[in-house]
Amino acid sequence: MKPPTLRPDIRSQTRDELSALLAAWGEPPFRAPQVLSWLYAWRVASWDAMTNLPRPLRHRLASHFQLHPLTLERCQGAPGQTRKFLWRLADGAHIESVLIPANPALYAEPSDRLTLCVSTQVGCAFGCKFCASGLHGWKRNLGPDEIVEQVLAAERWLAANASSQTPSLRPSPPRRRIDNLVVMGMGEPLANYDALSKALAILNAPWGGAIGARHITVSTCGLAPQIRRFAEESPQFRLAISLHGATDAIRNRLMPVNRKYPLSELISACEHYLARKGRMISLEYILIDGVNDGLDQAHPLAALARRLRAKINLIPCNPVHGLPWRRPAPPAQTAFLHALKKAGVTATLRIEKGDNIDAACGQLRLQAEAAHPAD
Repeated sequence: MKPPTLRPDIRSQTRDELSALLAAWGEPPFRAPQVLSWLYAWRVASWDAMTNLPRPLRHRLASHFQLHPLTLERCQGAPGQTRKFLWRLADGAHIESVLIPANPALYAEPSDRLTLCVSTQVGCAFGCKFCASGLHGWKRNLGPDEIVEQVLAAERWLAANASSQTPSLRPSPPRRRIDNLVVMGMGEPLANYDALSKALAILNAPWGGAIGARHITVSTCGLAPQIRRFAEESPQFRLAISLHGATDAIRNRLMPVNRKYPLSELISACEHYLARKGRMISLEYILIDGVNDGLDQAHPLAALARRLRAKINLIPCNPVHGLPWRRPAPPAQTAFLHALKKAGVTATLRIEKGDNIDAACGQLRLQAEAAHPAD
């Protein structure tokens, strides 16, 4: 893999950082808002596209910063359905993002929003037994710019593939399409805490992605200390727990992280988040045939949801080549859902949107690496 360049990417800069640098260069105060508008409102991918900046300033910016858009290597999915993007980074590594048109079964909120699921790492070190992301191990963390750029690149793709364009005599920035963000893609987000925090600050800011904090959800496999830090430091971002087992026995079987942070520590951290934020937690629960889909598992799961005042998002297992897990039959999925509702908790069963496009995290990346091994 090629070594990364030492120049920072401009999309890793906050407004204050960029303003301070331009002021030090002797630029007038309005230059920073101009640059930020090109990056986040117009979503440009080159310095030359910033046409109202003086050419010397564009050259100086180019010599100081990178501006490397993600390269789309593959897009799978049909119009109006889930789309999965395989991106190539500047160093040749691959990551994935998933664009999801929401429906009433997603996060229990009736909506027609567009949700983007983004990655935070190349690979994953946590080795969840059902997940494709960690099959080739962890390669590196993403920088804040590489997290932010997934949103910008997806919106550029949406604009380029819009079914109709409304002509305008006075050009204006393209319409913002992605208004809901979930950090549930490749990697463990809270293991890349600092880069994630900066990226979300940029994506949440009015001058940046302008995605409301309550429309941003961060998922974790259960890093209890980082959950506590997240509760203290983050704005009103939502928290989702990749639970997948309501007992230590099941989580130990599926998720090695549970041996370091067992359910008692995870629950305590979640209660700290609730006390600090007062925001409902989502419990993500992949249903795996013969492993965690028995009705005997619904009772401890419901008890945990009641204790945390959480909602449960049931996700039928996506098949992954090389892994033995299967999704339960539809009647078993429905029976598990009804058992949870009978126990008095809010639960939804995700309508299938991705198994036909290899939507389980990491599958497209594995295929790309198999076809083109890294140098």
